[in-house]
Amino acid sequence: MSAKKTFSPDMVANNITPAYPTHPGEVLKDEIEFRGISQRQLAKDMGIAYSALNEILNARRPVTEKTALLFEAALGVNAEPLLRMQMRYNIQVIRKDSSFMERLAKIRKAAAAF
Repeated sequence: MSAKKTFSPDMVANNITPAYPTHPGEVLKDEIEFRGISQRQLAKDMGIAYSALNEILNARRPVTEKTALLFEAALGVNAEPLLRMQMRYNIQVIRKDSSFMERLAKIRKAAAAF
């Protein structure tokens, strides 16, 4: 006798939400370390402050459209996936904000009444 398997949408491989969101800076940091590029040299090449680059690489500052294009020019890493990763990171962080999620629930409830 085989047991019936049920799958939730969270179990589908492409729909799994990681427990901790990945900031694109973490990926970029690994990339520049792998290539042996110093953060100071990369910042200079990109024309941005070292502190700004360091904050991005340590997930304390977001990757913007401009910085994504600068990374693309300096490293050959496509800008669009970096921006998608930043957007997913931002949304996942916001979804962990319980007061904001309560606010969304109230809005959804009010909108359902229309």
